[in-house]
Amino acid sequence: MTEFSPDKKVAGILTPVSALRGEADLGVGDTAALVEFAGWAAKKGFGLIQILPVNETGSDHSPYNIISSMAYEPSTITTNPKWLPELSRETFDEITRAHDVESLRDGDVTYSAVKALKRDLLKAAFRVFRSRKAGPVRVRTCAKFERDEADWLEPYTQFRALADWNGTEVTTNWPQEHKNPEAAHEWEANLPGPQKKQFRDLVRFYSYVQWIAKMQWKTVRAACDKLGVALMGDIPVGVSVFSADVWNQPGIFDLARSSGAPPEKVFKSDPFTEKWGQNWGFPLYNWEAMSHDNFSWWRRRLGAACEVFHFLRVDHALGFFRIYGFPWRPEENDRFADLTPAEAAELTGGRLPGFVEHDDSTEANRERNRNQGDMLFRIFLEETGPHRLIAEDLGEVAPYVRPTLAALEIPGFKIPQWERTPSGDMIPGKDYQALSLATFATHDHPPIRQFWSDLFADCSDPDKRGAAEREMKELLAFCGRGEIAVPQPYTPEIHHALIGGLFGCNSWMAVHQITDIFGLKDRFNIPGAVGDANWTTRIAGLPADWDSLHQKDVTFVTEALAQSGRSSKKSA
Repeated sequence: MTEFSPDKKVAGILTPVSALRGEADLGVGDTAALVEFAGWAAKKGFGLIQILPVNETGSDHSPYNIISSMAYEPSTITTNPKWLPELSRETFDEITRAHDVESLRDGDVTYSAVKALKRDLLKAAFRVFRSRKAGPVRVRTCAKFERDEADWLEPYTQFRALADWNGTEVTTNWPQEHKNPEAAHEWEANLPGPQKKQFRDLVRFYSYVQWIAKMQWKTVRAACDKLGVALMGDIPVGVSVFSADVWNQPGIFDLARSSGAPPEKVFKSDPFTEKWGQNWGFPLYNWEAMSHDNFSWWRRRLGAACEVFHFLRVDHALGFFRIYGFPWRPEENDRFADLTPAEAAELTGGRLPGFVEHDDSTEANRERNRNQGDMLFRIFLEETGPHRLIAEDLGEVAPYVRPTLAALEIPGFKIPQWERTPSGDMIPGKDYQALSLATFATHDHPPIRQFWSDLFADCSDPDKRGAAEREMKELLAFCGRGEIAVPQPYTPEIHHALIGGLFGCNSWMAVHQITDIFGLKDRFNIPGAVGDANWTTRIAGLPADWDSLHQKDVTFVTEALAQSGRSSKKSA
């Protein structure tokens, strides 16, 4: 394993895998495209690649609304014959000719079409594998994978086959005989022979897909090790209520409530979010039930992730201390959007959105919450080892969260615009704790170019002008470029000041979104918004094209990495 030490500062790039383009991609970024990207990043001096979750997603395609805590998203699989031995070039060409591949590759991600194409290719490969033409070594390797992963793989594949059988993963639309594993096993046992074979083939197909996915992701890890680039995965805070995990082990979840986040001024995407907060829809965890087997669900999940990733970002780390819960599902948000708290309480039996299990209104509650988070993160560290977890500690941060994480030597996030002294001044980057990750934005925020453009727009409003100018000046001063005059629109000079300036902070990791590196306005996600635009953005050009497409930015960032001492290039 490649070792990465907090003693050596590193620079990283954040990108969803789906946003990448590869030499032979089929309309969405995949494992091969990620290897190409890692090669480009290593040549420029980046030592870290941060990606979003790659677990299998539901029908909304959100990487944070996953239908399995263990299964990989099949669309991340590279389905060309170089990566998938069971697929001949002739079969590959025949299947892709039946799909509009050029159209898929040109635009943003069209998930329904991309997934249909990849499914056809994987089905064709599986038919060859099932016929034993794959060769005895691959057959034995797959069989070993199935034995080793049986505790999660068997219920997952049964769930996934049932989702196909019913045409949806939404289990509330399934018949009673499919509602739990026991009933489903009895249903399958009583199927007529041909139907039983059809269902078993579906189960075996999804097992094969996960074997292929696991092998490919280990190939990505090996490539990153060879390049000397760390790969940071992402552990979503929740799983879908319509997931294999909930279907198989409902008792370890709190299904009466829906997790989310309290209202924040930074998110004004819709009136509901601004008033009530974000209602993500994930069930809460039943920590008491999970403790009965020493949190084996979490241990298995983290252990598997560590086989592929050097680092793991723990999504919404605040939620492991206490989480914001809604007494209604997201589908009911419109019903509550315009209600007063009193009116909402009448409809929910007196319950309102709030922190679970305890709010922070008393010292006793705060200590309970602190103890819970401390206990859980200690368990996580037992599975990952030191300095491999990165806590996404953003949002309404309780005063005990960061000291607890610091005592465990778990780095947290630093977004300069939000890191302020009690008097409201922006904290200089030199004062950041070394064990931290600094970034101007996450996937939920506008790119820095858009952020600056919004500030500049505010300068035309007399009521907002002073605050906007002050924030511009603070950002430039943070980057050591306080001499640049403001207000002014986003220019190449300002772009380079912000990109290079972050590298000068004291954080172990300084990470830019890929959109920020190239000065783009493209956005990956708008919290609270539902629609086809989220998670579909793709970056123009192949990694091999970026040096010419973004020549000045690439040249600048390469030099800035060397000057800041963050470059991972051996000659730097």
